[in-house]
Amino acid sequence: MVVAVSRAASAAGLERSDTLRRIGGRGEIQVDVRHLAATNKDPEDAIKKAEAMKLSHDAKGLIEQAKTLVEEAKKHHTEAKAKIDHANAMWKARAAQAQAEAAAAISTP
Repeated sequence: MVVAVSRAASAAGLERSDTLRRIGGRGEIQVDVRHLAATNKDPEDAIKKAEAMKLSHDAKGLIEQAKTLVEEAKKHHTEAKAKIDHANAMWKARAAQAQAEAAAAISTP
């Protein structure tokens, strides 16, 4: 998984190793930049909003998947030992948010 994330990030231009020199600096500084997307949306709120609607059978399945992803994200976050663990937690939270939004979208008449 780490390799796949690294390759995908490199392909998207989201990961870069380079050097820079500060204004007035005497030497070059090695930098390693990675961009991780984050959101301030709470997937649990999206799940509650979707559950308040009249859900189709397919939408109920998406909500169950979203709930599972939220629990996995919380577990990854609390047990994280490396940056990739935090990245996995964020990915699962964003995936849960997307599942809940999709459930709401397909349930809207």
